[in-house]
Amino acid sequence: MSATREGSEMGKRCTLPGLEHFILESKLGEGTYGIVYKAKDTRTKETVALKKIRMDNEEQGVPATTLREVATLLELKHPNIVQLLDVVNVDPDLYLVFEYMVRDLRKYMDDAGGMGSDGLMLIKSYMYQLLNGIAFCHSHRILHRDLKPQNLLIDAKGYLKIADFGLARVFSIPLRPYSHEVVTLWYRAPEVLLGDPRYSTPIDIWSAGTIFAEMLSNKPLFPGDSEIDELYRIFQVMGTPNSKVWPNVTSLPYWKDNFPHWHKQDWKTTFPLVTDPLALDLLDKILVYDPAQRISAKAALEHPYFADLEKSLFQPAP
Repeated sequence: MSATREGSEMGKRCTLPGLEHFILESKLGEGTYGIVYKAKDTRTKETVALKKIRMDNEEQGVPATTLREVATLLELKHPNIVQLLDVVNVDPDLYLVFEYMVRDLRKYMDDAGGMGSDGLMLIKSYMYQLLNGIAFCHSHRILHRDLKPQNLLIDAKGYLKIADFGLARVFSIPLRPYSHEVVTLWYRAPEVLLGDPRYSTPIDIWSAGTIFAEMLSNKPLFPGDSEIDELYRIFQVMGTPNSKVWPNVTSLPYWKDNFPHWHKQDWKTTFPLVTDPLALDLLDKILVYDPAQRISAKAALEHPYFADLEKSLFQPAP
């Protein structure tokens, strides 16, 4: 399916070998590594998302990010993780068949103009489902590394599922160095921004906390436009870290002794419209500088904030 043929292919049965039973309905999006189509599987009558992997240089083979995503998703089976249904190799391209999701959390918040006071229980449900999916990933030694509203998909029934595992990594003990070029800037953990090569599961928890804050306030918490701006925005809200709150922070590669000094704000000042003290308490346990003291996804699921949520709707965390 070339770009020039794309429009004419819509509404027609796909003619590529192995994909004849799909009818393309529309293009859902296009990114660095591929194009995603909404399609109908004529065998099951189900609507699916068909992800065509971009192969700009056939000699290089399938991108490493794609192989990583495939291997990860084939292993992870959970109601809060998007399901990979099939993989079809049409030389030289690769097609991934996913369950169809109606929209992502970014679009939901944009369309709704935020989630507002009427969505407090929905925020709680989405946060619980996000943590549930993260806990499952971490129990299988998977770091997602790129959690953001655009990668959290919502299905027709309103369930939230984690998607886009292209930057995921399997972690090991002892921890080995990783690239710090991960996670969209606004949701990037401070240890990553400061160049810690041995980050681990807490980076996903930090990202979840910034997403939680965005749902509560209807705006990004740390919308930096560069790595240093992102750090300063974090410092201005949480105070400039020191060795008392974060042991060894001054030994991280990108730490500067001349960083400006800011004092920590009270969460009630940062979120004046959030009246639920349990929500702010959970946020306070998630957005912690020291990764070793940051709450785990599994522990966060037991927080009193979720006490009035009907948890039987979701599969328990491991």
